[in-house]
Amino acid sequence: MTFKVITLFPEFFKPYFAGSILGRAVKKGLIKTNFLNLRDFSLDKKHRRVDHKAYGGGPGMVIQVEPVLRAINSAFKGKSRKTKVKSKIILFSTAGKQFTQKMAYVWSKKAENIVLISGRYEGVDERVKKTIKDVVGISVEEISIGPYTLSGGELPAMVIIDAISRHIPGVLGKGESLEEKRLGPGVPVYTRPEVFTYKKKKYSVPKVLLSGNHKTIVNWRISHRKSG
Repeated sequence: MTFKVITLFPEFFKPYFAGSILGRAVKKGLIKTNFLNLRDFSLDKKHRRVDHKAYGGGPGMVIQVEPVLRAINSAFKGKSRKTKVKSKIILFSTAGKQFTQKMAYVWSKKAENIVLISGRYEGVDERVKKTIKDVVGISVEEISIGPYTLSGGELPAMVIIDAISRHIPGVLGKGESLEEKRLGPGVPVYTRPEVFTYKKKKYSVPKVLLSGNHKTIVNWRISHRKSG
């Protein structure tokens, strides 16, 4: 799986993808990441500007069409028709379809190349979506990671890459590590010590988890699973 992120701040991603699970996945070649600096595709060679004031007035700046389109062309340069068929282009938007665990799973199985456009300021010129479809033949999907507004698309890009990568064989080490492969997320968990004491009050592990009865433990976990 290859992830390409078009962003104004590629340096934001380096610490996150340098270590832990995703860092190991990159080193093993299970996933590939490429962060394209949008300013590298600016038509303004001197100031590397990629935004401008919105037509019709209003505060804030809008990301221009040309730099985004040039970055997309770079992301798909030399790619075959087969690769494009298995590619997705994501544009982050508060008005987009909300990202879900099911989407992460499906994309991990059906896509091989995912390009994520991380906007900033007041958003991206609306013509970006139509232009990209006309040029590379792939429809842009507008996605939101939740019912709230963020300052940019960098955090959503990290969230989506993380959520998808977990479903790629070998990334987590064992398939059983996926919560949804077991009883689903939200199952309460405990570890040593068996009894934890704080300010003379004792907090104990539920006895059923110490019973060794697998069926009873599974039933207990199902009944105590939290809905999210």
